Order: sequence, then structure tokens, then C-alpha cells
Amino acid sequence: MDEFDHYLDHAALDTLAVRAGQVRTQEGEHSEALFLTSSYVFGSAREAAERFSGEQPGNVYSRYTNPTVRNFEQRIAALEGAEAAVGTSSGMAAILSTCIALLQSGDHIVCSRSVFGTTTVLLSKYLQKFGVSTTFVNPVDYTAWQAAFTSKTKLVFVETPSNPLCDVVDIQRLADITHQHDALLVVDNCFCTPALQRPLEFGADLIVHSATKYIDGQGRCLGGVVAGPKKWVDDVLGFIRSAGPTMSPFNAWVFLKGLETLRLRMEAHSRNALALAQWLDAQPQVEKVFYAGLPSHNGHELATKQQSAYGGVLSFRVKGGREQAWKVIDATRIMSLTANLGDTKTTIVHPATTTHGRLSPEQKAEAGITENLIRVAVGLEDIADLQADLARGLTSL
Repeated sequence: MDEFDHYLDHAALDTLAVRAGQVRTQEGEHSEALFLTSSYVFGSAREAAERFSGEQPGNVYSRYTNPTVRNFEQRIAALEGAEAAVGTSSGMAAILSTCIALLQSGDHIVCSRSVFGTTTVLLSKYLQKFGVSTTFVNPVDYTAWQAAFTSKTKLVFVETPSNPLCDVVDIQRLADITHQHDALLVVDNCFCTPALQRPLEFGADLIVHSATKYIDGQGRCLGGVVAGPKKWVDDVLGFIRSAGPTMSPFNAWVFLKGLETLRLRMEAHSRNALALAQWLDAQPQVEKVFYAGLPSHNGHELATKQQSAYGGVLSFRVKGGREQAWKVIDATRIMSLTANLGDTKTTIVHPATTTHGRLSPEQKAEAGITENLIRVAVGLEDIADLQADLARGLTSL
């Protein structure tokens, strides 16, 4: 840690986003240094042995120790109010690493059925191969959460708000249920980031992020992170050390730059998304809008309580089916047709055939992924231009 870090102990989020974790080299650089090295030179055989054994702190090999990545990890931990954090090669690598590190064959997961499609595939298809079973439940049905636990349940996984229907889960309530069963609650905080929501303050045990999204903010790099108590983060780090789903130092450096403007961007994304959701809600060709910033959303009151704003992602159903949804998407000229989100550029996608395309028809139905559903991750363009971009397709229906 930097010799000045004790001045940040009670610093505000904006200050932490710019300053936390930085250690200057002897060159005195103002921007964070980028350490592009695969390995490190030791002063003696004894020092090498002590570094590898952990007796002496310091860098060993960039698969699991790198100053730039460590800077990023410390900054994320500070922003989330976590004891520790560890970077990974992607958001999915963060989820996989958490599961592999903390579970074993015979264990059971309870997961919201309203999560990113690849998360569902990872848990239901691939972890199942190694004897880890998963029960998926309605995220806002707390009776269903309670009923899903077994004596083998070790992990609970939830996104809030969820992808793509923006379901909002009461983190404190779910944490209480989880802890009654001696399990760990993992919250995917990708949609909010610590700028809008800090799940550990509501009782979550671990947080995962796809840093690829809002933490980067400009769609440049892949990365993920796990944050929480050091004892569990160290377990995740142990897996990463052995298996290698490591964050690139260059990507960590890009993420550090993204964090400096995180709150400003998240507030701007949220303003634009709310304005677009309100506009969509008034369009006759729109069947339903899913955005927690709307008072009509069933999670509005809860989101107002546990988030400082409502985020940049919304979804809506057009009247009709796939043909009508594709027509609206294909008519856009400003929005980017891509499955990524969290970018300064607005993105639009058809979840049923992309992000959730690998789900079975039954899984899609349970998760509310209909053929007429469109997801928009609202960027920082002028809101009137975004409205006009969607109107082009909507008025043709």
C-alpha cells in the first residue's frame, strides 16, 4: 500500500476511485504505472524461495501477482468496502473461479433464474459435470428461495438488477435467508457498480463484476473481479494461481482509468436510461418497459432504497414477436447492435437469440426472455437522438 493510503481511510467514493491503491515507483509517475512483465527477478535464491512460499511479500509471477493488477484490485476493494479483491480475465472467469474455489462435488447452488444466459449455462451444464448441482428460482419470490435450500447448499448467486429484465432483489433479506443455512451470498454487481450499490453493506458475502462493462466504460477490454473478505478472496486467488484465468496488466491499467470517471458516468447513464424508459413507456407500439426507475416497476421502491440511482440498462417488449423486435433493432442507425453493455455508446440487442440464445425454450420462458424483448444499454449520447433512433423502427410497426 502507498505510504499516503491511511489518508484515504475515510475518503469519499470519488476520491477512492481516483486515488486508492496507487503506489508510485522511484520515477514519481503521476498516472498509474503499467507493468508489462511476465516474471520478476529475485536478489537471491533465498529471496526467491521466500517469495514463492509466501514468507516474504512481493511479486512472483504475473499469472497471480502484478503491481498494476494489484493497484486495480485494491481500488475495487476500497470502492466496494471490501477487505480484498482479485482480478480475473473476464466476468465469467470471476464467477467460475469463485465456484471452483469455494465448492466441491456434491455441493448445491441456489441461483436466480434471471441472470446472464452464460451464467445459467455455466452452472447448469458445466458445473453439473463435476457434481455441483443448481436450483434456479424466481428472484423476487423469497418463499421459493427459502424452499430451494438443502443440506448441501453452499452458495447463493444473484444479479440485482438482473439481466435483462431489471428484477431487483432485496439483498439484506436474501442474505438473512442465506446465512440461516450457513451458505454464502454472491452478488453480481455489474449493472450498478459500487457507484450506485454496495452489496456488502446489505449483508452479501462476495461481489463479482464483469469489469468489461461499466468499470471499463468504453468497451475496450475484458476483465472481471471478485471482492469480499480476505479469507474467501484468498481461496479464489489460490485457484487463479493454479489455473490461470488471470487479468492482463494492460487491461487492469485501462480499468483503473475507467474507475476515475465511474460515478460521473453511472449518473449520466442513469439519467439517460430513465428518460428513455419514460419515453418508451408512452409509445403505443411498446407492450411493457422493464426499468426500476419507473414507479410502475415492481422493484422501484426497493431499488430506491438500496441503490443511489437506477442504472443504464433497460429492456422492453414490443407488440408482436421476433419479427417486430428485429425490425425495431434493424432500423436503428445510432445504437450499436452488440451484446456488450456498459459502454459510452448505446447498445441494443435481442436477448432471446443472443445473450440468452443458448437457453432452452423452457429456461427462456421461466426467465421471461420472450421473442418480442429488446434490451438497450443506454449510453451517453443525446437522449433526443436515442429516442429518434428507436422511433424510426417503432413507427414502422
